[in-house]
Amino acid sequence: MMSAKKYFALIAAVTAVFIAFLYFSPKLFNSYTLIVLGNIYIFIILAVSYNLINGVTGQFSLEPNGFVAIGAYVTAILMLSPEVKEELYMLAEPLPLIRDVFLPNPFLTLLISGIVAALVALTLAFPVFRVRGDYLAIVTLGFGFIIRIFLINNPEISNGSMGLDSIPGFASYFWIGIACLLTVILIYNVVYSKYGRAMKAVRDDEDAALAMGVNTFKIKTLAFMTSAFFEGVGGGLLASSIGAISPDQFTFMLTFQLLIIIVLGGLGSMSGAILGTILVLGGMELLRPLDDANWHLGSIHGIPGLRMVIFSLLLLLIMLFARRGLLGDKEIWDYFKLKKNGVK
Repeated sequence: MMSAKKYFALIAAVTAVFIAFLYFSPKLFNSYTLIVLGNIYIFIILAVSYNLINGVTGQFSLEPNGFVAIGAYVTAILMLSPEVKEELYMLAEPLPLIRDVFLPNPFLTLLISGIVAALVALTLAFPVFRVRGDYLAIVTLGFGFIIRIFLINNPEISNGSMGLDSIPGFASYFWIGIACLLTVILIYNVVYSKYGRAMKAVRDDEDAALAMGVNTFKIKTLAFMTSAFFEGVGGGLLASSIGAISPDQFTFMLTFQLLIIIVLGGLGSMSGAILGTILVLGGMELLRPLDDANWHLGSIHGIPGLRMVIFSLLLLLIMLFARRGLLGDKEIWDYFKLKKNGVK
């Protein structure tokens, strides 16, 4: 167990190094690379928060796209001025509350986006956690579809299928990185607190945890709400960084992508979720030239869709040799400890 002094020293060192990287990145990379890095930071927020409910607590939930959509739309509605909304809402007149609400403070907006997502998660927890396993997955999958259909069929709230654009771009590269850092630190503290230990007990054997006096419903709800809060914040950052949102951006494919990330990195591992995000999003960008018909390597030419084929094959190979993910349920520093102690 790491002492408090060593823990705070480690947090301070990691924070200093990461902030220095954020500061010098614009001098080292071009604008496109910064956009990719910013996207990776947002997905790290989504991945570590999704890993909390799915990997740490062991609840097979398929809801992230719904909470990300809630966060994105709450942020967009709060940040857009009434005058802009009057111009944007073309399918129906916006509701008076939707039209008149305006909060240009980005920090409060993100906080409210996360709180709204967490409150929806609290409401959803009562029916959702009456079931387990595959049934839980089906119920939460349905929630994501319901949110998307709601956004499409209520243009007076969301502008329907046309979505919202002209969203203020307050989420700069630096502040997205800071949000990512804070999310990782906060969720790390949850995972390695007494509540985190209770979450792991629920994951390992829910009935045994209940018999030992753990309020399993409370613990699962806490994990669900915490996960939803940060997914809502991530959705708000995504909306600001892109500048435009529509229901088609929040399909099950978003959840599936996050599921691939946390399974690849290792369910229950925070550093695994971070590593999985870097590999999946970074790998997709590195392979992007394969989709360009003008690209060639000798007699091999790029074909649209070739990138996904190659990337899928690489994922299959990784999962064949690392069936529990790259890190399993351990953190990356655990392997250094084992190596230091002479354990292979």
